[in-house]
Parts: sequence; C-alpha cells; structure tokens
Amino acid sequence: MNFRQLDLNLLRVLCAIHRTGSVTEAGCQLALSQSATSNALARLRHCFGDALFVRSPSGLHPTRLAQRIAPLVAAHLRELESALCRGESFDPETDGVHWRLSLSDLGEMMFLPTLARRLRRLSPAGRLTNEAVDAERVSAALESRAIDLAIGMLVPEHRGVIGELLFHEHYVALTDRDWQPAHPAPSGRLERAQLAQAALALAAPTESLLGSVQRLLERLDLAATSCVRLRHFGAVPALIHGTDLVAIVPQMFADAESARHGLRAWALPDGVGYDVMMLWHESVSGDPAQRWLREQVRSLFGRGRDAANEPAIAG
Repeated sequence: MNFRQLDLNLLRVLCAIHRTGSVTEAGCQLALSQSATSNALARLRHCFGDALFVRSPSGLHPTRLAQRIAPLVAAHLRELESALCRGESFDPETDGVHWRLSLSDLGEMMFLPTLARRLRRLSPAGRLTNEAVDAERVSAALESRAIDLAIGMLVPEHRGVIGELLFHEHYVALTDRDWQPAHPAPSGRLERAQLAQAALALAAPTESLLGSVQRLLERLDLAATSCVRLRHFGAVPALIHGTDLVAIVPQMFADAESARHGLRAWALPDGVGYDVMMLWHESVSGDPAQRWLREQVRSLFGRGRDAANEPAIAG
C-alpha cells in the first residue's frame, strides 16, 4: 500500500469496525451514515489489498491483517488525541462541552437529576447525554470515546480503563407506610423469619443487580420467596403503595422515594452490597473538561473522598 495516499480518517473507521464487529454500529459511534461507513471500508480494502473483515454469524470478523494492525492503530490514535488535548484550558462558565455518560435505569434516577442541576448552574453552556450502554460494553465504549464517563455497578474490563470507588451501597426493604411484618419489628429491622413470611418484590434492570440481590436472598435462604419481579425501579413505589409487597432496593433509592410516596424503609440482616464505581479511559485523564466533570461527580456522590484526589493511571 501507499501510505502517503491513505486518508487517515479511514483509520478511525477501521478501529470502529474492529471494535464493534458491525458497519452500522461503527457508523453510529463515528456519526457516519451506514453508506458512508461502507464506502470507507471499501476504500480501506482497496488501500490494503485485503478484505480486512469477513462476515460471520457473530458479525464482521477481522482477517489476520486487521487483527494485527487495528489494535496498533487504535493505540496511536488515543495517544495522538491525548497529546493534542494536553495543555488545553476549560472554562465551565463559557465552554460548551458535550458530556456523554452511561447510567443504568437506577443510575439515571439517582444521579442524573442532581448532576444536571449542578451543571446547569456551573456550566450553563454544557450539554449532558445518558447513552445507557449495556454494562458488558461499557469498557469498549469508554475506549472508543463513545462515552466519557460511566457510573454504576461496573468493573474495568479493558487495559487503560480506570475505575474509582464512589461509595459502597447496601440493600433495605421498602414497604407501604402502614405495612407491618407478621411478627413485630420495634427496631425497624426485618429478620429472616419475618422476610420468609413476606411477599417480596425484586427490581433488577441489569443482571449484575439481580445477581447481588439473589446472593442476599440465598444467604438468608429466601431465594425462592419472591412473588413479583420487575425490570425498572421506577415502577416500585406504585407497585408497593397500598399493598403488602416488600421490595428489596438499594438504600439510596429508598431514601429518595420514602417521603415522596409515603413509604417506609426497613433495615435488613447483614447481607451483600455492591460498589458504585466511576469509570473513564486513561486517554481523557488529562482533559480539563473531563477532569472537571469527574470532580463534580466526586463532590456530589463520593463518600469520604477528597474531590481533588485522582487515582493513578493504569499501566
């Protein structure tokens, strides 16, 4: 191939298709139409004299050449972006940055309103979008810059993705205000025997949340007692209001919804909780606008942590 004749913009398409295994999804990440992305792939094939990607049941599969060059190109593009952004300044009062987050159903309810209010006050020209990427795709989305930041029950799965603990959450029981257990609980704490006689409702919009609740119930030998399962936390208050249902929910959700809907929170026996993490890619660690956003998230939701204290970049 003649490198001097290669349109370097095509390399972004190469990396996006390698990352997603799909022309359509690669185009979405790059804000290109499917036809434009397909045309770019055709030009890449011509330049390299190789198919680069072949169809398979699971999507486009890279050829040996694409497997060799795509990770190298992606690494160099990230380094170039980081170098070009280094030294830039950011004025939150005037700069119109578009921040793209990934929050779950529960995360959108718990974090987005508070964060949006903070940004409207401190960065009125800024924009905020929740892309709601599936948990298993978050690390890849951060790596590709499809999103800037993710908050939730997440684990960094790719080299270069940085994770920081915001807080450790635990579960409580949420009921109608007038509900009482079969045996009195004057301490406001439900024991295993009381839960065994209750009609449990579980909200689990993600497999990770479902798994953590299941572990709690298994520890209490209550795994088979749930009678209602739902996909969205937003339906929980209406579901339990005026009924005998006992919902197992995170403490943060119970605190927010109890007074608003006339509900009551009960402590549970010691059980499993989960860590709420903030994730980003190391390529934006030095970006002043992204650093400022992380500081806002830390100050709003981090517990017992200095907002200026960034973790070290992963090696």
